[in-house]
Amino acid sequence: MSSSFPRAQVDIDLDAIRHNLTLLGARAPGAEVMAVVKADAYGHGALPVARAAVEAGAGWLGTCSLGEALALREAGITTRLFSWLDTPDVDFAAGIEADVDLAASSLGELRRIAAAAKPGTPARVHLKIDTGLSRNGCPPAAWAELVAAAAAEPRVDVVAIWSHLACADEPEHPSIDMQAKRFEEAYDAARAAGLDPKRHLANSAALLTRPDLHFDVVRPGIAMYGLNPVPQAEDLRPAMTFRSAVALVKRVEAGESVSYGHTWTTPRDTNLALVPTGYADGVPRSLSGRMDVWLGGRRPVAGRVCMDQLVVDCGDFEPSVGDEVVLFGAGGNGEPTAREWADKLGTIDYEIVTSMYRPRVRRRYLGERS
Repeated sequence: MSSSFPRAQVDIDLDAIRHNLTLLGARAPGAEVMAVVKADAYGHGALPVARAAVEAGAGWLGTCSLGEALALREAGITTRLFSWLDTPDVDFAAGIEADVDLAASSLGELRRIAAAAKPGTPARVHLKIDTGLSRNGCPPAAWAELVAAAAAEPRVDVVAIWSHLACADEPEHPSIDMQAKRFEEAYDAARAAGLDPKRHLANSAALLTRPDLHFDVVRPGIAMYGLNPVPQAEDLRPAMTFRSAVALVKRVEAGESVSYGHTWTTPRDTNLALVPTGYADGVPRSLSGRMDVWLGGRRPVAGRVCMDQLVVDCGDFEPSVGDEVVLFGAGGNGEPTAREWADKLGTIDYEIVTSMYRPRVRRRYLGERS
């Protein structure tokens, strides 16, 4: 390993992202693909991932905030962009000028978007119906008023209606059919108001399990990063690997305690490897005593994870300073995975990878194309 190897690095395999999106697009052959790159592409880096997604055939890119969309436009991304959630004081005019599609979930939001549009340049709007997630979205009781107002507003071009599923990662959950029925009713109401919108409902899980819900556009998120949201096996390749390196090796005798609180004591003479990454770099302290790393094989972390470092119990294996340590990766070589971390923490792998955008964690992109 090079002596310049950083204390904490995530490798992002852009070929894996291209592979995943090609697979996902093939599963929804009649739909356009909107690659979701919100939250800095789930911690993978919005601009490189956006470019890879377009190379893999994505015709749309989805962001949460308008600021995320505008940053992609400013970086030269010309693909259709959709932004769906902002604070009430956001300047929609900047988005309309940059040809970003915007979401409206209420009559007030629709009016703010329309007011920001310049004469002759209508805002491209996707109307969101709340079909049962009860977060963002227009409640069904107010939907008729919203679609009627949108149809009558010359400063707005209604591109689509859309919604989001609550339990698509549980393919047998009854709420999926309930939400699908409400979405169909909302579409019928939009058509009755004189609109002719596209429809998009399917996230990664619904894309993989509910072809009847693909409609006109599908919105793969977590699956494009290689993390599988459904119980069935899929040929998805995790794109992120979290690496560090051994900074120090020492031999200690049995009976010596390790790290804060002396929660772990050596049961035998052993080699300890110091790894200069900790909870400031994305290793949850709550994994103390419950995690392994890959260092010439699976090795347990000894004692508590610290802010800047952790200690690995190597037994009679003696690593060298500079040896690579994999904290999580694709799992194909036996290394821990982001899903393994999530399961131990009682969370989801989305949170693990999204949390890897940190000041001391360097990113390296594999598979970049000129």
